[in-house]
Amino acid sequence: MMLRKQHNNKVALLSDSSRKEIDEWIAKYPVDKKQSAVMSALRIAQDQNGGYLNDDLIDAVAEYLEMESIAVYEVASFYSMYELKPVGKHKICVCTNISCMLCGSDEIVSYLQNKLGIGFGEITKDGKFSLKEVECLGACVNAPMMQIGEHYHEKLTPEKIDKILDSLD
Repeated sequence: MMLRKQHNNKVALLSDSSRKEIDEWIAKYPVDKKQSAVMSALRIAQDQNGGYLNDDLIDAVAEYLEMESIAVYEVASFYSMYELKPVGKHKICVCTNISCMLCGSDEIVSYLQNKLGIGFGEITKDGKFSLKEVECLGACVNAPMMQIGEHYHEKLTPEKIDKILDSLD
């Protein structure tokens, strides 16, 4: 606890429910290894913040887990599941790795970009969608594919994409 008081008390930026959920993850590890919960803590902080992490939240996670901020930044900037800038309400992650590419992901990307009027890393004007290129989502057998939230959408066609996007609020 002393370490937390030496900092700027950014822990307060984490909601009570977020701290409670992080504590549940911390409890899964040995007492002296609470930093092992860093990936879960970042996900929780990101969810609390509308889908992205800012510097203050990353610092809050570091403070809460009694870690150096740089170590938490390294995790947040390495893994593609963390966003370091705002995203749309529905983040569309399109796989462009070799299997998806061979099965038409280039056409899927072009279709999405034209339909939504955005490129990778951008958000639609209404804030509803953002588009992200990802390396692999592990669904090669059903390529091309994309992920929206926790849902995989496979064997994509323009018609399937239209139905999927129309079904989102």
